[in-house]
Parts: sequence; C-alpha cells; structure tokens
Amino acid sequence: MKKALIVGISGQDGSYLAELLLKKGYQVHGTSRDAQLNSFKNLHKLGIIDQIALHSMSPIDFRSVLQIIKQVEPEEIYNLSGQSSVGLSFDQPVETFDSITVGTINLLEAIRFSNTSIKFYNASSSECYGNSDNPADENTPFMPRSPYAAAKAAAHWIVSNYREAYSIYACSGILFNHESPLRPERFVTQKVVSTAVRISKGSKEKLILGNLGVVRDWGWAPEYVNAIYLMMQLKTPEDFVIASGKSYSLQQFVEETFKQLNLNWKDHCIIDENLKRPADLSVSKANPKKANDILSWKAIYKMNDVISLMIESRGNYIKCK
Repeated sequence: MKKALIVGISGQDGSYLAELLLKKGYQVHGTSRDAQLNSFKNLHKLGIIDQIALHSMSPIDFRSVLQIIKQVEPEEIYNLSGQSSVGLSFDQPVETFDSITVGTINLLEAIRFSNTSIKFYNASSSECYGNSDNPADENTPFMPRSPYAAAKAAAHWIVSNYREAYSIYACSGILFNHESPLRPERFVTQKVVSTAVRISKGSKEKLILGNLGVVRDWGWAPEYVNAIYLMMQLKTPEDFVIASGKSYSLQQFVEETFKQLNLNWKDHCIIDENLKRPADLSVSKANPKKANDILSWKAIYKMNDVISLMIESRGNYIKCK
C-alpha cells in the first residue's frame, strides 16, 4: 500500500485528491497548521474524514516539515498548501509569498535530507503567465501580475532547480481555473453560482462583481486532480499545463449561470469598481496538448457543464469520478 502525504488537504484540491488516492488503495495522510482546530469540512462533505491520518504541520517551519515526513515516510508528497486567493494576496503580500515559497523550499529540503526517492508534486498556477492572449503551454514565459502569481512563479522555478540539481522527482502542475462545490465563496465562480441559486429561490439580494471582462479557462476540479495523480506516475518528472483549452469571459459565466436558472442576469447584477484589483489578468488561455499526448488526459467538462454541476450540487456534494 502506497503512502501519500497531502500538504494542505483541507482545500478543494486536497480533499478531492485524497478521495481519489483512497479509491486507488493509498494510505492517505494530510496536514494542516493545526489539525485539532481545523474543521476539515470538505473531507466531511466527501465522507472520507475517518479514512485519513491527519497531522499538524507548519510548512514554513523546517523542523515541523522534516518531523512529519520522517514520521509518515510517504512515497509521494503533494504540496497544495499556501495562501490561495489572488485578491487577498494584494492585501497580504508577505504572508502569501512566505506561505508559498518558503513552504515549497522546506518540503524539497526535507526530501533532500531524508530520502530523494520520495516523489514531489507542486501546485503551480496559470496566474504565473499573466495575460496570455495566445494559449499558454509549458514553454510560455511567466509574467506574473499579482503577489500570488509572483510567489507561485518563484516556487515553480525552485521545484525545477531541485529537480535538476539533486535529481529529485519533482514536478509542477500548472493548473488553470478549476471549480467545484468545495470552493469557498471568496472565489468568484462559487460567489456567482451561490448568489444566483439563492436569487432563484426568492432572495432579493444582488450579485455584486468587479470586472466582468476578464477571460478565464474554467474546468471541473475532480477531473484536474486525476491529472495531478497521473503526473506522479511517470518514470521521469515533467511539468504540465492542465486546462480545458476553452476560455470564456466572466460575463459569459454569469449569463450562463442565470440562464440555467431561467433568470436574466442584468436584473440581478451590480458592478462595483471597488472590487477591481490593482492589477489583473485580462485574458487567460491554455494549450493542454502535452497533457493530452503524454498523460492521455483531456478535460471532459467545459464551462457550461461546470455551471450545471455546481448548480445541481447545491446541498448535494459531487464526489470525485
């Protein structure tokens, strides 16, 4: 039985990944800064909390990281931790940078000191590319436009450096936007769907948004964690862009959400200039051809499907398929 350690297991991706690995026969361990205080609500929603060994670990504390890795002795480590909100990173740039970059270095150093045969996955981000009018692939230069993106870009190159310098199996998944019912409402897709569903049930509230013109590639999170797993099964570590390959504006996302609920979005949406970020990506497009060719992975669900699944799941959480 393989053992996997998921750092940041309480988030959307960590929870779906834990579910997937359990189905594949893994012994799954997960960490949180304080496992006794964390509610792990996503693991409860998926009904898998009792099947996972949970540990307290601070990724920015090297001693804490090394102690847990020696205790668990995992074959695979999935690094999904760190401050994950682009918008919040403008308000908390130092915490964002430290949680992402220092945590990644500590995990790689712990692997180097303990056992270089451990496989390591790092959650990179499409935000690293900045504006990508042409679909971005693994060779597209990074041009980050937020503290979050800058931190993710730094962590990405740290992983690449350790892979080259120390022959560690270390890879990064450059995941484009991927959504699910497990997203907190600070993420715009969950905010849109949750608000629209409440309005469809009689709520008089308005959906308040910032820039409707941003373009994103939206996919379905349970599919994307399968790509993460496949990346860790290769003989040689490689980085991959993971995306649907189709991009839409936020306005199109909002329109489609209200349309599926038989509502006109213009009757329920307000634009607030204060919600616009100091700098933002106008267009984000992806080319996932490498993942299609090498991993035999291709996204099935596109934006309309993701919206339908999120609407249908209100009150019923979708398990990983």
